[in-house]
Amino acid sequence: SIISDARIHAMSLIFSILLIIVGFFLLIKGANFLVEGASVLAHRVGVSDLMIGLTIVAFGTSMPELLVNIIASLQGNTDIAIGNVVGSNIANTFLVLGAAACIAPLYVKESTVWKEIPLVLLSTVILFVLVNDVLIDGEFVAQISRSEGMTLIGFFLIFMYYTFGMESVKDGHKGKDMPVPSALFFILLGCIMLPLGGKLSVDASIDIALAFGVSEAFVGLSIVALGTSLPELVTACVATYRGNVDMAMGNVVGSNIFNILWILGASAIIRPLVFNPILNPDILIALFASLLLLLFIYNGPFYKRMFFLWRKRESYVLVRYEGIILLLCYFVYIAYISIRG
Repeated sequence: SIISDARIHAMSLIFSILLIIVGFFLLIKGANFLVEGASVLAHRVGVSDLMIGLTIVAFGTSMPELLVNIIASLQGNTDIAIGNVVGSNIANTFLVLGAAACIAPLYVKESTVWKEIPLVLLSTVILFVLVNDVLIDGEFVAQISRSEGMTLIGFFLIFMYYTFGMESVKDGHKGKDMPVPSALFFILLGCIMLPLGGKLSVDASIDIALAFGVSEAFVGLSIVALGTSLPELVTACVATYRGNVDMAMGNVVGSNIFNILWILGASAIIRPLVFNPILNPDILIALFASLLLLLFIYNGPFYKRMFFLWRKRESYVLVRYEGIILLLCYFVYIAYISIRG
């Protein structure tokens, strides 16, 4: 009996490992399809990689967060709905951009420094204000109501109006040339494979972790939170490796805006999201992550005077050592939430 149980346990572990391999294959191939299709589409319709990254790619890689939040809202698990978005935004900034910057320097357009990243900061501040009814208004219950959810959707529509008003470009395209229908098919295939690959990898990782006695709390705070950011992570790394830096940056910035304005807005419309104040430090960490990113990319004369080791740059860029710092920040955050429980 003991031997048969051990065999079943071993077979279960082998099956979970195979699922992780299949999941990562789907993630990598899906990211390749999405980046290639989006890049071709941008070239064909004469818009920038940044705009495609802020919209189509960001929407595709945010599908796991959207699905998780819709299910959580329908089931009344509001802590999961809000925590998933905040945790994903922290992972996107610290982990995804940190990993991408370690592959190659991320040269950033001026509009991203002065418009898109400040929009992430603004949306995070708006979230902090909306969920702190008790702290700000003295209410008995803190929540994102349906009307506030509609307000978030309204801000999201303004963001979409801004992105579609971005200046068109006619830059050179490095990659396969294909008809627009084929590019759209690649994008659709990538948007399907990324969430599926992420789910397989996360579910199998949870099974392995629990089999080795790791607590469900730690699994939820680390593996599940990381799992919904896997599509952004793989897509940004693939885009950076292929030279589509604008798409990588647009993917992360767009996903962070999507998560707060679109996904939380839609979740609150389905059911008002009651807020647990224990998540306030996480929102502040998400705000700090965006501020640190802006500080690193800008690196202007004022910050040069504050930190004499920093050199003045001719362009906005996130370099390798700053990517390493962002990665270290993410590992510190994981340690913090693990200790906090």
